[in-house]
Amino acid sequence: MRGRSQSSIMFVAAACYCRIAYGFSPTRTSMSRSAFASFTKSSASFRLRKNGHAFSNVRSLKSSSGSSYDVDTDEESEQFLADHADHPLTPSPPIESQVVGGANGEDEGRYDRLIDAVGLGGKLRQVNQLPKKRILDQNSVFCNRELKLSGIRAIGFDMDYTLAQYHQPAFDKLAFDGAKEKLVKALGYPEEVLDFEYDHAHWARGLIIDTQRGNFLKIDRHKYVRVAYHGFDPISSTTRKFIYSRTFNVVPSFSEKHFVNMDTLFQLVDAHLFASLVEMKDKGNHEFLDLKTYEEIYRQVRECVDLCHRDGVIKDEVARDPEKYIVLDKGMIPMLKGYRDAGVKVFLLTNSYWEYTSVAMNYLFHERKVEDDLKKKNEWLDLFDLVVVGSCKPAYMVDPYLNLFRVRPEDGSLLNTDGLFEIEALGENGAEKFLKMGKVFQGGNWKHLQAMLETEAGEEILYVGDHLYADVLRSKRTLGWRSAFIVPELADQMKVFSEQKHVARQITELRKLRDELSLYTETVKRSSDISSDEVERILQELREDDETLKETLTDLAECWHAAFHPVWGSMFNAGYQDSRFAFYVSNYACLYTSKATNLGLSSISRGFRTTLELIPHDNMLSDAGTEFSEFDAWQS
Repeated sequence: MRGRSQSSIMFVAAACYCRIAYGFSPTRTSMSRSAFASFTKSSASFRLRKNGHAFSNVRSLKSSSGSSYDVDTDEESEQFLADHADHPLTPSPPIESQVVGGANGEDEGRYDRLIDAVGLGGKLRQVNQLPKKRILDQNSVFCNRELKLSGIRAIGFDMDYTLAQYHQPAFDKLAFDGAKEKLVKALGYPEEVLDFEYDHAHWARGLIIDTQRGNFLKIDRHKYVRVAYHGFDPISSTTRKFIYSRTFNVVPSFSEKHFVNMDTLFQLVDAHLFASLVEMKDKGNHEFLDLKTYEEIYRQVRECVDLCHRDGVIKDEVARDPEKYIVLDKGMIPMLKGYRDAGVKVFLLTNSYWEYTSVAMNYLFHERKVEDDLKKKNEWLDLFDLVVVGSCKPAYMVDPYLNLFRVRPEDGSLLNTDGLFEIEALGENGAEKFLKMGKVFQGGNWKHLQAMLETEAGEEILYVGDHLYADVLRSKRTLGWRSAFIVPELADQMKVFSEQKHVARQITELRKLRDELSLYTETVKRSSDISSDEVERILQELREDDETLKETLTDLAECWHAAFHPVWGSMFNAGYQDSRFAFYVSNYACLYTSKATNLGLSSISRGFRTTLELIPHDNMLSDAGTEFSEFDAWQS
């Protein structure tokens, strides 16, 4: 009796669960023993996951936390259908749209009508504690792909523009001025180059440099060039389309060698110096530049800027006055300590070499410039399980033959290691023994890193960085790591969007209106019930209406983009489409936020979720002003 009673209780629970989550009510005969067992198993699993937050140590959660992709059971609805394919489902009746939206009354919560509509009234005890409006700020973290932090065993960070943010334009000017000197004194460029002034505000991330033509491009997610400049001069629409669109059988992929993606803030320096030289070559009287191609000029600019990062031009000045160049972040130390206390391994993976890494991290750790004796102690290393400098990303992610060297923190000297062979030779707990000999390395590749971290799959690693290609795209596409993209510009982009969202709504609604009028125009053209003169009159008025709408939309779109940036517009939009930058952020960054320490505001039990994604037909059908009809024009 007791077993039967428990079975009955479990069946009722299963039936309620199916009704709420999947929209059908099973009978005892329609729910097989295997289906029932599957439900009880998933229920137990759910209870285990639900209670997982009580454990602070991720290692103790390993058996129950599962994949970092498995956030919620409701996301496995298709799997549920597959597991029960032999049982027909009865869809639940549709919920009236007017009861699902937000509240209208001042005393009504945002979710009250929705909760009542799905039968959860009185069952959710803390919902009424939510604020009247959801607050988004510079600390917000946004999710493109579900991520369960309890499924992450190791979290890694880039340093430059990730853990270490920089004051602009002061920091950029070090590379800009240093590169100018190298171009003039080492490569023989005209003395006038020394008079160039740096203006970081002219540029935006996400652009593409056409080094072959001296052009700067902003493209949308479909690789259509929306705006182009030659140096600092705008290229006309006709010329732009002729160069980049009006081709036959040759569609630019923008992956050719002469196209350079501006994926990191470091490249603003390259862009401004190159544009200045393009202008000098075109408008000046310098035989030296006349004999050089744009591509050669860009290559030498890149070499000079890169040399500034390696020869001390930047490092020495930052070491002398770190406060002038590095932004302190009070959240860094608590975040890194919090992860380690929770049992998550923490690593630093940066392209900067040891000498500069030590300077920057010592300042961030002590929050002041420190003397040499204290600097040599490198106490900040206690925040990490593992540090890799001079990593040569993105090659680090793809080349399995790069050699690993151990770094002596006392003097920065390098020692050879046998890498994977040495770890294996050390036997049981080989990685732990290997790291006890020293946890600072230079170079190597992802195989060394994953062996030292003792991870079993790429999805157990979350890597946080600011470089769209080297940190996010390559680690995600090649290794399957989870990724968090740092967008320092995001806070300003959100602020402007919030201030201009009324313009965005107007643009959206007017474009829908224009599209509907266009559809109506086609209906009029097909009509046989109206005289030809009347049809022509209506069509003429529709053409005039369309022209009026187009002019208004043009003005609104110009105001919209100008609010974000006077030259390049919104970073995340190109025309009315997602920009190339937005496309790669949404496709390769599991999470994105304005600064790395925003992640530290969430506990290790946090699950990041996406909303339901809609493509155009679903988007239009979800609009309150749209309804579906089964009418077929060809059958009428």
